[in-house]
Amino acid sequence: MTRHILAIDQGTTSSRAILFDEDGKPLTSSAQEFTQHYPEDGWVEHDPEDIWRDTVSAVKAVLSDETTAIGITNQRETIVLWDRATGKPLHKAIVWQDRRTADTCRKLKADGHEELVRRKTGLLLDPYFSATKLAWLLDNVDGARAAAGRGELAAGTIDCFLLWRLTGGRVHATDITNAGRTMLCDIHRGEWDDELLALFDIDRSLLPDIVGNSEIYGETDPALFGRAIPIAGMAGDQQAALIGQACFKPGMVKSTYGTGCFLLLNTGTVPVQSNNRLLTTPAYRIGDDITYALEGSIFVAGAAIQWLRDKLGVISEAGETAAIAQAAPDNHGVYLVPGFVGLGAPHWEPDARGLISGMTLDTTADHIVRATLESIAYQTRDLVEAMRADGADAPQALRIDGGMAQNDWFSQFLSDIVEAPVERPESHETTALGAAYLAGLATGVWDGLDDLSAKWEAAGRFEPAMDNAQRDALLSGWKQALKRTLL
Repeated sequence: MTRHILAIDQGTTSSRAILFDEDGKPLTSSAQEFTQHYPEDGWVEHDPEDIWRDTVSAVKAVLSDETTAIGITNQRETIVLWDRATGKPLHKAIVWQDRRTADTCRKLKADGHEELVRRKTGLLLDPYFSATKLAWLLDNVDGARAAAGRGELAAGTIDCFLLWRLTGGRVHATDITNAGRTMLCDIHRGEWDDELLALFDIDRSLLPDIVGNSEIYGETDPALFGRAIPIAGMAGDQQAALIGQACFKPGMVKSTYGTGCFLLLNTGTVPVQSNNRLLTTPAYRIGDDITYALEGSIFVAGAAIQWLRDKLGVISEAGETAAIAQAAPDNHGVYLVPGFVGLGAPHWEPDARGLISGMTLDTTADHIVRATLESIAYQTRDLVEAMRADGADAPQALRIDGGMAQNDWFSQFLSDIVEAPVERPESHETTALGAAYLAGLATGVWDGLDDLSAKWEAAGRFEPAMDNAQRDALLSGWKQALKRTLL
């Protein structure tokens, strides 16, 4: 019997569905970009109904009669508040990039609460995470707090919202990797924490059940796709990419270059607390044990390429950047710090903004394009250095994925700057593949993690080739640009 697994990959800029076969090979896919809403400076919102409509459309476009199960992966931290009776959102979703609660986080930090948050959640007090976003919705949507007190509302990240809708409102659940990004979950126990709920003034009745990453949560409403299909895997996008990259052994590292960049180091069943402002986060729970990771989060990666295209108009498509960077002999002393929505790890400065330095009258658009690509490699280097300062070994290899991973010039420059081999997998769809693997494990399509590891294949490997003096000079210029940004 032929078995297919369908993965829903709901990202920051698009909703996609990809159908995989039993070898983990993509068969067909469908995607739809949706509108980004920027109501004020530093605010970013999505319409949950756009996400739902596009997700259903994408699933219908790729669904086969042989589809055995569905897996879900999603943009993390983005929060939705909806009515339990109607399923309708009360407000647009507040996106992970949104910085509207920066002042709230600063006050909580000044009042001495960050150590409690870090100890229980592995996170830092930052508007990036979901708790202050949800509190903002409750405080700013008319009647929301009163309705929440009556048990009339539900809240959750995008995985949770999609699961609710797909099951016809029968299942209100989120997985441990998404729960662990809310600032409301004790990641050591894998449960919502009363002390954190009180700190952020969140009613427990709003929140979903916390489940593992590979189990059958429920079935789709037959009215949606003509039959009931098990939903059997869920994970936040970065943890799903870790699984799709088969980084199952402690010490293995992956870095995803999508809208942002997220580098995860598998630390096994031990949650390592960072002393260098990295995050401790659940990587996955398959069975009883939670596997953890150290994570470095860069808020802007591919979004900077989109900015070059849509706002500056210096490129017409992302694929042009490799040839432009290759043609430029150097960066001409130009550095771009992409702090468009603040800076993430290891700086955690929500008020930082983008900066271009080193320009002269000889500076061209090509230099800015190259500087944009370079900035993402420099930020990755900063994360690797922070992980090494926390006691991690230098990575034996950095497994990369996401749209920018297909850029050969960037992949080589990244290897040169990080001083480690960079490996690009055969599959371009590692995030969706991770969601498919989780659903397939729960439904018997695959036998276990060793089975998945054996399927990973490298399509390209890039070795460091830059001499130390050139690297040191480039990194010195980057640090100077960062210093100007953080003034």
